[in-house]
Amino acid sequence: MLGHIQDWVELLFRWGHFITGIAWIGASFYFNWLENQLDRRPAQNRDGIAGHLWAVHGGGFYYLEKYQVAPGKLPEVLHWFKWEAYFTWITGFVLLVLVYYLGAESYLIDPRVADLSVATAVAIGIVTLVASWLVYDVLCRSPLGERPGLLSLVIAVLLVLLSFGLTQLYGGRGAFIHVGAAIGTIMVANVFFVIIPNQRDLVDAVKEGREPDSAKGKAGLTRSRHNNYLTLPVLFIMLSNHYPATYAHEWNWVVLALIMAGGVLVRHYFNVRHLPQRKVWILPAGAAFLLAAFFLTMPESREPVASEDSADAAEVGTDVVWNIVENRCLACHSADIRQGGIAFEGKEDVERLADAVHRMVVETETMPPGNATGVTDEEREKFHRWFQGLDE
Repeated sequence: MLGHIQDWVELLFRWGHFITGIAWIGASFYFNWLENQLDRRPAQNRDGIAGHLWAVHGGGFYYLEKYQVAPGKLPEVLHWFKWEAYFTWITGFVLLVLVYYLGAESYLIDPRVADLSVATAVAIGIVTLVASWLVYDVLCRSPLGERPGLLSLVIAVLLVLLSFGLTQLYGGRGAFIHVGAAIGTIMVANVFFVIIPNQRDLVDAVKEGREPDSAKGKAGLTRSRHNNYLTLPVLFIMLSNHYPATYAHEWNWVVLALIMAGGVLVRHYFNVRHLPQRKVWILPAGAAFLLAAFFLTMPESREPVASEDSADAAEVGTDVVWNIVENRCLACHSADIRQGGIAFEGKEDVERLADAVHRMVVETETMPPGNATGVTDEEREKFHRWFQGLDE
């Protein structure tokens, strides 16, 4: 019953995280698209208007205008975009606790990487989230903030270093999710500490009849742009736990860096593709990074391991593999537990799921998580020989 309750709590928070994330990212994509689509020709705009846009959607026409600074009088109803960001982070952090902190020994700690205690692993995770925001915020407020290209490069390098560092402490899956959580924390902190307060100052300036602080408006726009470019890397990391070829690779931090770079370039292309001086090389460059990750993660051919025991060197049958499954896998994949929806009730299930078993046990070695049940190299080799025998 306790496991059932936990599953439903995780389900509801994951669903909420997905829904609010769509709302937040959708708004970010829309407003950045809107910024690039505005008709900014002075002759086509009223005084004080930076640009306008006509659109049609859902069977109706819309007309939007953007002020150069602010209207002379505020409307009675002014819509803000913040709660979708806040709830995306809140639901994501709850999931981080439920899955990775309460299940640290399975999904966060890998003794083959670093033999951490649960308390130490959780503490590192929390410190990572806080420190990532503090370092990023200091950089944005430093003189680097006036050089957006160089600032972006420094942030990119720090994210790669963070990826490398975490993969030296956590299992690949836990490392990836903490890079994503650090980026997500930066994004929501941008909204909470910079974008919304600066927008409130703009609103207060209009109410009080004083000149708005243009520097705050510029800072808010910069942070919003950063959030926009970070969305695709975060979305990949949210999905990455389904693809052990990425997080379980020997060079997993390089794989993550390549995919993040590809995602940023793809996002950049869609941000600038409607501008007069668009750079057509951006999308192919992003694709090149993703292709590099694809080729890097291609599984290598596994050579049979020599054995002094001639019986071990012979073809391995399903009976041998089933004995290993009973000893090493049924703790999580029995008919009663069905972790991840996978259950082995008999030898026929092992044969039916042979491709998945081989990929997880042999190619990526991600099962069991953190090798909690102590599958040996010899046992993995038997899985491999058995799988080869099925193809013959």
